[in-house]
Amino acid sequence: MNYIKEFWDTITCGILLVLGFVTNSPVFFVLAIVIGGYKQTLEGIQDTLENKHLNVELLMILSALGACLIGYYSEGAVLIFIFAVSGALEAMTLDQSKREINSLMAMQPETAQQLLEDGSTRTVQVETLNIGDKVIVARGAGVPIDGKIISGETALEEAAITGESVPRNKTIGDRVFGGTLNVSSPITIEVDEEPGNTMLQKIVKMVDDAQNYPSKTARFIDKIESYYAAGVLVVVALFIAIPTLLMNVPFEAAFYRGMILLVVASPCALIASVTPATLAAISNGAKHGILVKGGIHFENLMDLKAIAFDKTGTLTEGEMRVTDVYLNDETLRGIVVALERHSTHPLAQAIVKEMHTGAVAVQDIEELPGFGVRGLYQGKLYKVGRNESSQALSEPMIALEAAWMAEGKTLVYIQEEETIVGIIGLIDTLRPDAIALISWLNEQNIQTVMITGDNQETANKIAEAVGVQHVIARTLPNQKADIINNLIEEYGDVAMVGDGINDAPALANATIGIAMGGGTDIAIEAADIILVHNNIENIRYAYTLSQRLRRIVIQNIVFSFSVILLLVSANFMGDISLPLGVVGHEGSTILVILNSLRLLKPLVMKDTVK
Repeated sequence: MNYIKEFWDTITCGILLVLGFVTNSPVFFVLAIVIGGYKQTLEGIQDTLENKHLNVELLMILSALGACLIGYYSEGAVLIFIFAVSGALEAMTLDQSKREINSLMAMQPETAQQLLEDGSTRTVQVETLNIGDKVIVARGAGVPIDGKIISGETALEEAAITGESVPRNKTIGDRVFGGTLNVSSPITIEVDEEPGNTMLQKIVKMVDDAQNYPSKTARFIDKIESYYAAGVLVVVALFIAIPTLLMNVPFEAAFYRGMILLVVASPCALIASVTPATLAAISNGAKHGILVKGGIHFENLMDLKAIAFDKTGTLTEGEMRVTDVYLNDETLRGIVVALERHSTHPLAQAIVKEMHTGAVAVQDIEELPGFGVRGLYQGKLYKVGRNESSQALSEPMIALEAAWMAEGKTLVYIQEEETIVGIIGLIDTLRPDAIALISWLNEQNIQTVMITGDNQETANKIAEAVGVQHVIARTLPNQKADIINNLIEEYGDVAMVGDGINDAPALANATIGIAMGGGTDIAIEAADIILVHNNIENIRYAYTLSQRLRRIVIQNIVFSFSVILLLVSANFMGDISLPLGVVGHEGSTILVILNSLRLLKPLVMKDTVK
């Protein structure tokens, strides 16, 4: 019903066209042209005046008016009707791409069961909730807002967010997202996002922004449209004038052929070759947990030559755990905990969680980005972090260091003044899907690179386990952007995958920045593609989707040019009528749009990364 209201002019044009053929009255044909073509005429005139360039709409309207001037009312009406149909189909395609994402918003409940301090509940509008409020989500109910579970365990269907249909188990401390479905047991969550800033709403906004950011190919076609349209008008004028003035061809016959040329040479199908396909691909990716911020990023992904991964939180789970501790003196535990409590680094958090010894009073604590943290205790300077002093280790430490590095562990050193007095070994488990993904990338001849602040031995061990081809170790946060620039000089188009604040400059400098959905806001902001819910295997889906987009766009462009050349050639030889030219030209536009719609269909991945 909505489509009937939206495209009533096209429908009315078709009805009038039928009445015209039934009654053979020019009045119905003229009305069909007016009703079916007024919208395109207004858009064409407005676009011409605002942007100072001609467009395809004006070419079509001029063709229809020209046909009427020489008495071919039915041909003019058929031209306008088919042109209106193709325009309606393109609008429906673009609208469908947006509707499939915007429809997700309907999955987010409008009300929530707020838990009050006295243990009672009340039904409230979701927009009235504040950060810190507690909400009960019953079994079978939709999660109304983003938050963390503070009571209960359950399984949530998160297809709206991640594209995964298999429910994910959630327990206390885990995040949940508005618009997902609680399929197992009741839970209580604490709101941690404003109602207008949920993950679902962020996804919709990002997709909407992306669909308004055209690809390079689309911008190029849009740029040449005006010159092409002007060229067509000049050629048509010559095509009418030369036979009339120099070849004694009747004006009516020459004008008729000129109108056919005006129709068949118009680049409607060419202009529709890129944008609908790109928008369909963006929608497809978003439905599978891949947010692409614009068509240009899909184009860059098509020619990917190398991909660099930050290690922690990207190739690995990002949850470090302490496996070994060696201390010259057990009193060092309190100093280590006191220092690491002031650091936001994941290694520091893991150390505090594991050692959990009462901290002592350490003064002048200072975090050194990329190195560690230091402070004064009883007049002595202590530091926890890298071994940057190149101080010799004791024999026991030398043996432990070699053994732990061989196991792929990350080492944190404890330094008292200029002496190393302890070592802590930590390990981070690889993501289950990282090995298969890296193997697939290597098979595609895409160079894989791991960038990490770890020492070379540990980095090599992890790279060997995951299959990464190149390792760049012992990097500082401010060096990552320079490394990416060097990789671009060496390989060409390079992607960077990361999740942290220190990855943001590298993400921004890469040809394609890819951020993990669970990463920091600044990393997500700097990235071009976001993998919602940390689904690293979706890199393969995104790359494969970009290749499919390229094939369909090439098919559309080649087909469009071929049809134009065929119809123009036929017109020069006098073997085509205006109705046939209209059907061939507008039919090709419709076929191009239908071909683009194939990108809405989910990809079937062979040997899917798991």
